[in-house]
Amino acid sequence: MEITPRVLYNGRMEIADKWTDYEILATGDGMKLERWGLVTLLRPDPQIIWHPQRDLYSMDADAVYERSVSGGGRWVYRKEVPADWNISYGGMTFSLKLMGFKHTGIFPEQAVNWDEMGSLIKSSGREDVSVLNLFAYTGGASVACAKAGAKVTHVDAAKGMVDRAGKNARLSGVDEGIRYIVDDCEKFVQREIRRGHRYDAVIMDPPSYGRGPSGETWKLEDSLYDFVALCARVLKDDPLFVLINSYTTGLSPAVMENILRLTMKDFNGSFDSYEVGLPTREGMVLPCGASGLFRGGTWKRTI
Repeated sequence: MEITPRVLYNGRMEIADKWTDYEILATGDGMKLERWGLVTLLRPDPQIIWHPQRDLYSMDADAVYERSVSGGGRWVYRKEVPADWNISYGGMTFSLKLMGFKHTGIFPEQAVNWDEMGSLIKSSGREDVSVLNLFAYTGGASVACAKAGAKVTHVDAAKGMVDRAGKNARLSGVDEGIRYIVDDCEKFVQREIRRGHRYDAVIMDPPSYGRGPSGETWKLEDSLYDFVALCARVLKDDPLFVLINSYTTGLSPAVMENILRLTMKDFNGSFDSYEVGLPTREGMVLPCGASGLFRGGTWKRTI
């Protein structure tokens, strides 16, 4: 009888606790009070289902995002907030802006993945590491990889977000290391396969739902597995890493790892999965998503 190897999911959380320009000050009743450099914001977060230790609305927020009963919402300004302002992390600088649907342009919990990818690139011993960053948004991961010395192809369907990614790269001094593409990610990967282009690493941070520039639809639960399988075909024979990140509540770290195990089974490497989170000044950790990571070579989990 064939014995199936035991697979371990350790259920750990990687905490982005090295920030100096960002922190969560207080949480409760679906809201979080955050300091982004010199600007303090009060924003919704669906994971926060506990009551606050004090009234968050009485605290000193510069702007509050208020949801609408009909969907969406708006920023309500209590003080003057710059149209753009910068924060820094690990030698990188990012431009922030209050955007629609509560966003600022950066997801600070992703610093744990920025650090890991940078470490993998620097320690690889490879020259001209090529990274494909898909659903790349404003380029936090692109900047982190370029800062580590990689050549990055940054792909997103939203031109405005790609423009902001270019600004972040220029602020961080790595603009020349990044190629910017405004396109539907699936169509771009298909063309790269036909062209015979291959990458050392692939990053993807796909939305729960979205539309491409020509009306293409994307629903994470229906599309992710096939998309990761497609991306496996654009990798070199000895890939350095593949990272999947998801903010969809129903997709656990184990789901991310299972997808990678199935789609990357023909490559030599190891598989990992974890939650990503942010510490709060209250002494708690706020969960912020799930990541699955394939590392090429002989890396082994030590905890």
